[in-house]
Amino acid sequence: MAVKNLLKEYTELSMSNEQTPQQGEELETDIEVEVEQQDAEQEFVELTEDQQRIDELEAAVIAAESKVVDQKDSVMRAIADADNARKRAQGEIDKARKFALEKFAGELLPVADNLERALQVANPEDEAIKPIIDGVELTLKSFLSTIEKFGMSVIDPQGQPFNPEKHQAMSMQENAELAPNTVLAVMQKGYEINGRLLRPAMVMVTRAPEAGVDTQA
Repeated sequence: MAVKNLLKEYTELSMSNEQTPQQGEELETDIEVEVEQQDAEQEFVELTEDQQRIDELEAAVIAAESKVVDQKDSVMRAIADADNARKRAQGEIDKARKFALEKFAGELLPVADNLERALQVANPEDEAIKPIIDGVELTLKSFLSTIEKFGMSVIDPQGQPFNPEKHQAMSMQENAELAPNTVLAVMQKGYEINGRLLRPAMVMVTRAPEAGVDTQA
């Protein structure tokens, strides 16, 4: 509006007979300055508005990126939690599958012990009971083969070094032929199921002559 007013005023003065050439030139200069000032102010306003818009867009981008990072972290944590839960559940299932028969297997051990004792006391030279001995041996072999299918194994450490994790020393005996802490005799075999000790083997352990009991065994 200011520019239009100046132009109008200039036009009116130009048509007036009282206006001098010098006054017209000064007025024209003032109008040009005013126009340039108005243009500069308008350009400044437009640049300021553009910068504000750019700042708003940059802030929106930063906020969106932050939200994406947060959501990604949440998704990754959820995936990790689900994977850990799956592994724990699978571990519990495997553990239950391996040791579900542990108590039942423990109840079966006396059966194997009795069959072995029967063979120990039987006279293999007696032809009258030889068929019975053969039947007991076959039954024991079949029994051991069956329990092995379910992860059970016999601990029979005859002649092996004493292992306190799997053997239980019932006595010690001096022996010059075997190294100290060697299993001299197995009084009762041990058993384990899927690597877990079910019952230790009861054994007699050697010691060096006149060396005393090796309490570190």
